[in-house]
Amino acid sequence: MTRKKVKLAYISNDSARKGTFKKRKKGLLKKVSELSTLCGVDACAIIYSSYDPQPEIWPSPSGAQRVLTKFKNMPEMEQSKKMVNQDSFLRQRISKANEQLKKQQRDNRKKEMTQVMFQALVGNSLNNLNMLDLNDLEWLINQNLNEVQNKIDSLKKEANSSASVAVAGPSGEVKDIAPQQEAEKQASEMNMEAMQKQPWITDWINQQQENMGFLGDDVNVPFWDNNNYNGLWSGPFFP
Repeated sequence: MTRKKVKLAYISNDSARKGTFKKRKKGLLKKVSELSTLCGVDACAIIYSSYDPQPEIWPSPSGAQRVLTKFKNMPEMEQSKKMVNQDSFLRQRISKANEQLKKQQRDNRKKEMTQVMFQALVGNSLNNLNMLDLNDLEWLINQNLNEVQNKIDSLKKEANSSASVAVAGPSGEVKDIAPQQEAEKQASEMNMEAMQKQPWITDWINQQQENMGFLGDDVNVPFWDNNNYNGLWSGPFFP
């Protein structure tokens, strides 16, 4: 049976509050002990309450005094380097959540623009796209073109660095036929590959559209509402 979630609020009932205090105090001291043992760090705990005349100290008064003295001897900047209070902790969590939200929005926008690009390849009109959509689409197309060009340059570099095959011609001169043969071979393979791809490229694009799952069949609906534009996409998102 799973444990139900406890509501973090002040317990008004005195007996229930006292019982909860004892259980939570025992658990807290156990966690401090485990932290010190498992991670090899100096730690202490001092708990004041209205239920005991004296504070409870772990591991001992002398041990706590040693840890506190060591802490006070540190430079002031080091003491407060990783300190957080409730306010700063919540601000950090909110900031991190906002970054995750922006990242997810950028990923979603990229998928939307990829869907537009695929639909444009099969002849759908882009007339109803607004300026923001067109700017983002231009950025995405340029990114894809750069990736293709980088791949082409990489293949050319590999081809040029491959070993050349030298043979003797009829007149006795030495000819380097490897680059020419390699170029002819690559051209033949590219032509064959293009012929093989042509019948199914439209089906592949349609399949990609279905996998994206962001838009329907109508590309003429603008992807972004200027009235709701918050500056996340053009400029800061797609430079």
